[in-house]
Amino acid sequence: MRPQILVVDDEPGVRKALDRGLRAEGMDVTVAADGPSALRLARTGSYDAILLDIMLPGLSGYRVLEELRSDGVATPVLLVSAKDGEVDQADGLDLGADGYVVKPFSFVVLLAQLRATLRRAASGSVRDPIRLGALTIDRKARTARYEDVDVPLSPREYALLEALALRAGTVRTKDELLHEVWGDEWAATRNVVEVYVGYLRRKLSAAGADGLLRTVRGRGYQLGEPL
Repeated sequence: MRPQILVVDDEPGVRKALDRGLRAEGMDVTVAADGPSALRLARTGSYDAILLDIMLPGLSGYRVLEELRSDGVATPVLLVSAKDGEVDQADGLDLGADGYVVKPFSFVVLLAQLRATLRRAASGSVRDPIRLGALTIDRKARTARYEDVDVPLSPREYALLEALALRAGTVRTKDELLHEVWGDEWAATRNVVEVYVGYLRRKLSAAGADGLLRTVRGRGYQLGEPL
């Protein structure tokens, strides 16, 4: 079955180029030029992935993404933006984006990210919960609890916690985590890992799991029993 891709961009030239290029790669493409149209189409849940520009008339890409995730639409989204700052990337990823592509982009690079996103979505499966002492990670619901306290996590924070928990007690390097959690997102940097480790550590500590996530200086990060 051909992947169904929604391309959202307010530039006619970009829409045309992506439509032509993705169809040549064996994908079916629907295009939208503004935020409200993108949200209406994306809410159907009928697409395998969405390429979503951030700067859109009517409704920003950030807002479209936020609305989709709040509605429970889990379709993978690659944000496309001329903004390349780490804060911009973090904002988008924290809202539930699955990747971030910076304009101007190479079609080859964008295609590689899109294919990687489609592979990750296709290979996703329900697995048993992970339990580490009082920490329980529900891999079906993608949630975490410490003792009787819910740990409120963004999608990216959850993915980072799961990657660390799958090899609890092992030191994970920034490069390993960048590859596993951010995949083939060329715009992501090792500093993004550090930022999200900080987010995750604060949320775990607030739930009572202070010391569960540790920094091993010069090596990386380790998830283990609280000290």
